[in-house]
Amino acid sequence: MLITPAYAQAAGAGDTNSMLMSLLPFALIFVIMYFLILRPQQKKVKEHADLVKNVRRGDTIVTQGGLVGKVTKVVDDDQVEFEIADGVRVRQMRQMITGVRTKGEPAKVDDKKDEKAAS
Repeated sequence: MLITPAYAQAAGAGDTNSMLMSLLPFALIFVIMYFLILRPQQKKVKEHADLVKNVRRGDTIVTQGGLVGKVTKVVDDDQVEFEIADGVRVRQMRQMITGVRTKGEPAKVDDKKDEKAAS
C-alpha cells in the first residue's frame, strides 16, 4: 500500500565490469607509488647496508653527526672505533655511518678553487 512496486523490487546484481573499472585507478596508483617511492627506497637501504658491512680498518668515514675520521678498529658487527683527532678515538654504531671514503679515494675539491690556485 505505501510502497510502490518499483521500490519493492530487488536491486539488480552489479555489473562486474563497472566494479573492475572503479578499482583500476587504485591499482594504478599503487603501481606508480611502488616504482616512484618504495622501490628506490629499498634500493637505497640495500646500498647503505652493503656500505656499512664493508667498512674496514683504515677507511675514512663520515657519520650522521658530521664527524669525519679514520677507522682504527672494527669492534664487532654493530660498532666501529675511529679516530677523529690525534689520540681521540670514538666508538660509533655502524648504522650511523653515512659515507665511506676508502683509503685511496681523494677528498672532493671544488674545481674553481683549483683553477684560482693554479693561476
